[in-house]
Amino acid sequence: MNARPIPSSSFADAVTRADTWSPYLRGLMRRFPDVAHEQRWQAALVPPVDGDSDVGIALRLAKGQVALATALGDLSGALTLADVTQALSDFADRALDAAIAAAITTHVPGSKPQGIAAIALGKHGSRELNYSSDIDPILIFDPETLPTRPREEPEEAAVRIGRRIVETMQARTEHGYVFRIDLRLRPSPEITPIVLPVDAAISYYESQALPWERAAFIRARACAGDVALGTGFLEAIRPFVWRRGLDFGAVQEVRDLSRRIRGHYAQGQALGPGYDLKRGRGGIRECEFYAQIHQLIHGGREPGLRAPATCDALSALAAAGRIGAGEAVTLAEAYRLYRRIEHRLQMVDDRQTHSLPAEPDALEAIAKLDGLANRDALLGLLGPHVDAVGRIYDALDGETRETLPETGRALEARMRDAGFPDPAHAAQRIAHWRSGGVRAVRSPAARAALEAVLPQIVAALGSAQDPQRAILQLSALIERLPSAVNLFRLLEAQPALLGLLTRILIHAPTLAEALSRRPELLDRLIDASAFDPPGSIAALAGEMAIADDVEQQFDHVRRIVGEHRFALGVQIVEGMCDPLAVAAGYARVAEAAIGVVADSAVAAFEAAHGAVPGSELVILALGRMGGAELTHASDLDLIFLFTGDFSAESDGHRPLGATMYFNRLAQRVIAGLSVATAAGPLYEVDTRLRPSGTQGPLAVSFDAFARYQTENAWTWEHMALARARAVYGSEAARTSLDAIVGVTLAAPRDPVMLRADAIKMRGDMATHKPPKSQLDVKLLPGGLVDLEFGIHVTQLAHRIGVEPHLGNAIADLAAAGLVPPSLADAHRLMTRLLVVLRLVAPDMAEPDRATCALIARACDAPDWPSLLDRLAAVRQGVSGFWKQASEG
Repeated sequence: MNARPIPSSSFADAVTRADTWSPYLRGLMRRFPDVAHEQRWQAALVPPVDGDSDVGIALRLAKGQVALATALGDLSGALTLADVTQALSDFADRALDAAIAAAITTHVPGSKPQGIAAIALGKHGSRELNYSSDIDPILIFDPETLPTRPREEPEEAAVRIGRRIVETMQARTEHGYVFRIDLRLRPSPEITPIVLPVDAAISYYESQALPWERAAFIRARACAGDVALGTGFLEAIRPFVWRRGLDFGAVQEVRDLSRRIRGHYAQGQALGPGYDLKRGRGGIRECEFYAQIHQLIHGGREPGLRAPATCDALSALAAAGRIGAGEAVTLAEAYRLYRRIEHRLQMVDDRQTHSLPAEPDALEAIAKLDGLANRDALLGLLGPHVDAVGRIYDALDGETRETLPETGRALEARMRDAGFPDPAHAAQRIAHWRSGGVRAVRSPAARAALEAVLPQIVAALGSAQDPQRAILQLSALIERLPSAVNLFRLLEAQPALLGLLTRILIHAPTLAEALSRRPELLDRLIDASAFDPPGSIAALAGEMAIADDVEQQFDHVRRIVGEHRFALGVQIVEGMCDPLAVAAGYARVAEAAIGVVADSAVAAFEAAHGAVPGSELVILALGRMGGAELTHASDLDLIFLFTGDFSAESDGHRPLGATMYFNRLAQRVIAGLSVATAAGPLYEVDTRLRPSGTQGPLAVSFDAFARYQTENAWTWEHMALARARAVYGSEAARTSLDAIVGVTLAAPRDPVMLRADAIKMRGDMATHKPPKSQLDVKLLPGGLVDLEFGIHVTQLAHRIGVEPHLGNAIADLAAAGLVPPSLADAHRLMTRLLVVLRLVAPDMAEPDRATCALIARACDAPDWPSLLDRLAAVRQGVSGFWKQASEG
């Protein structure tokens, strides 16, 4: 640590102020005169903590030197607040580490100091220790590595070692003390031992911990002892601290804690003599809590916001746009001032106090120690900051909110005023939620959360285009939830989401159904990035991949895919993205999921059976997946192939022949993609387009695939192959497969037989899969199937424009004069319409007027009648094209 250069007079003035106004510092200067020397004080910032003497004596002597050096550096201006708190925190780390090592080697002489770790919390964890602070570590131990005496249980050894650590650190002797130790932040301190087994600690934080404990771990770090053990523990509980799904209960707990502190320390809330710098209104705690609340909300998805130190956190939150830049500056400036004055309070007698003295002379002494003229100057310096911080923090709770009447007549009147056409029925819905008959709103916490947000819910639903339908849809959602507490708290904390939720409920039944399974999906929409297109396939795969077992991996993929599909659907509802871009986004998400699931299945399969030398699994996508234009409801048309010799055998301890190996591996991949788990469903997988259909093996070799396509495939199979695209496998394997597909599609064929086969297949499809309604743009005459059939017949007949992406194929064929250019517009319109309808009208029935307007906007039409007119026109053009292509 390099001190800032200062005039000699500044250091001399600091020494004089310390000697005059601080009995504690005066005593240290008598005890360590060298440290009070301008040329030698910096060396005492990092004094030795070991040596020939007893470790307890060495630590106490070192503590006195650090205390004096940091005080003089602080008072003279040579050290910043960050310098002071880091020096104190670093010394606490070193002291605790020395105490742990000494306790272990004393308990078991000659042993290696390992198996116990200290987790620093609070200001120690963020390297912001007070001048006279306690430290609040959690001590954990590993029963496998902790040294023990003969016939001694590890739990007994850990407690004995833990007591020695505490004694070494905090016992007062003629040399003073090192640090006061407070172990009460460990889980259930009234019944748990002072040193916890690491597995028990992990289990507690994963399943039983209270919301405030989550906030406490924002600033946690492994600081001493077996640091690798401590780091592993923190990594294991990281998902508990930084949740992707927002827990507004935890945020509310932090706010409630602040209110309880204000109430408990009521005498120190107002600025003046006796003001509590830490707990008073507008004080240190409110600066810290303001940062932590926003970190809890956004840090699960934005790792850059997880800065432990308060000023660093405020800066990161402002840079990310999560709080205002002015607020961050105001809070940080106030925080630095408060901490400076807090240190002056503690320098006087080395007491952990945070309150300004109530006695005038004592308050005057604090001002003079800081270099101020008098106590009025001190209060005048603090005043604007206390007021500004108090206003900023108070704004978190907003204004006092209204409540909704309980009685029937008054409630009906409010529903009428809100805009409900049938206020009596709407009031009955509210009464039903309140009655305790709905499981999700049965607990006291759920009822309280409902009442807090109910006026806003009523206002949002009442302003919808169809309020009655909106409240019915919300009621259906609530009744499907196991608990609605977090949903209500989320809506209370983020009122803007109420309007969005209302639009989802009215327009998108598929999204509403997804919310009923996973209400935390709504959390994702708080981040503005939720409305960005999904990233690249590689970026999405990186988000989906985790280093855990197969089942955990599959669950994680389902969660991430569900979040992205939900967000893409909301982009359509909100009109924020072209449905064609959403279709491409759906396809990228699916391809990333295929890759991650397949990688995980391959790794697990190789662990059991080894690998087949010279072979690998390759996955070929067809249909809408091959063309990279999925809808929300699309299944995945996949063919599983493998390279190499079908007669080879795997090299593991349970070997399998190549054909059985890859068929069983393909089943694993399909299960990974299609079987519903606790995290929900993923995709339906359709493998009927494989060689020989359902009668053939699930996976075949490249050679068998090429031979089948040349000798046995039907015309419709080659038409399907026109949209084939490899979505899994090495670059070399994909290149080889592209060559097989290219040779197959470039083969000359009888145009008369080609058209006859296509006509028959289209007729069979029309018989067995008639259109569901006049909106079924896929199956209607002149719809997408007719368009695709005509394109594929033209591709195969002329061997031009063979390209899996249908829009590109149309462009190539139009450039060659083989198809009318108008097909491009027809393809875009009907694809947009299909993507939107699968989301908002999955049954293909015409929706209500409001949703029709949404569909028209998404398809770039001025209104619903205009959209239907355009659809009729393009269908007519496609019908003409299909007739021409099929007749030659």
